Amino acid sequence: MQLPGRWAGPAVERATAVGVARRAVELGARHIDTAAFYFSATARANDILREALHPYPADVTIATKVGPLRTATGEMYAEARPEQLRGLVEENLRQLGVDALDLVYLRVGRLKAVGGVPLGERFAALAALREEGLVRRLGVSNVSAEQLAEARAIAPVAAVQNRFGVLDQADGALVDECAGAGIAYMPFFALGGGHTALESGNLRTVAERHGVTAHQVALAWGLARSPAIIQIPGTSSLAHLEENMAAARIALDEDDLALLEPVKD
Repeated sequence: MQLPGRWAGPAVERATAVGVARRAVELGARHIDTAAFYFSATARANDILREALHPYPADVTIATKVGPLRTATGEMYAEARPEQLRGLVEENLRQLGVDALDLVYLRVGRLKAVGGVPLGERFAALAALREEGLVRRLGVSNVSAEQLAEARAIAPVAAVQNRFGVLDQADGALVDECAGAGIAYMPFFALGGGHTALESGNLRTVAERHGVTAHQVALAWGLARSPAIIQIPGTSSLAHLEENMAAARIALDEDDLALLEPVKD
């Protein structure tokens, strides 16, 4: 998401963005999260990934999302109707230079809270594209437990991508449901996403114990929290990438995890 740069922020040097994608795979990343609607005024995430990694290693999964519609000037103005999803899938196919997409999420609600809106007709349209062979696996993003159940009644769901993190654990029950069902769970905003500061006395305590950063503890916590979780922190910095990847080597013990439990009311 960060490789093309933010719309109103500074542009990322193309060579740097390409280098970050390549270095991630060199360091062992085997799952890359992208979307055709990840673009800035100067670049598109899918174009950067294609330049950096095509032909893609056989053991690397490229996951993308469809649903939100953005104008050419960056505004997210609507959600795609069922009949529009084929065009969005084909857009990702063209940009990434592949014949089939490894994993496609139906992203619902744009940036709004989860739940309340049926997704069956839209998910069925994606499931039809899976039957055609344009998509290998299906996921849902920004969904409630009820919406996940609705999707699973239509076709197998391989992954859920929802907001979840050490300081934002409201989706814990759905994380556990996914683990029990063999569904991968990819938290977005695991590092706050620029909206929630990773400020907590207990988080700092655990970070100091291990001689690492609070961001690294947040990533390590997610990996320890559930076998379903795959972390997908975004970055456009080689140094930040190295820091993120090193978090996988942090072993949190029971005392650490107890400190990071949510505060009970």
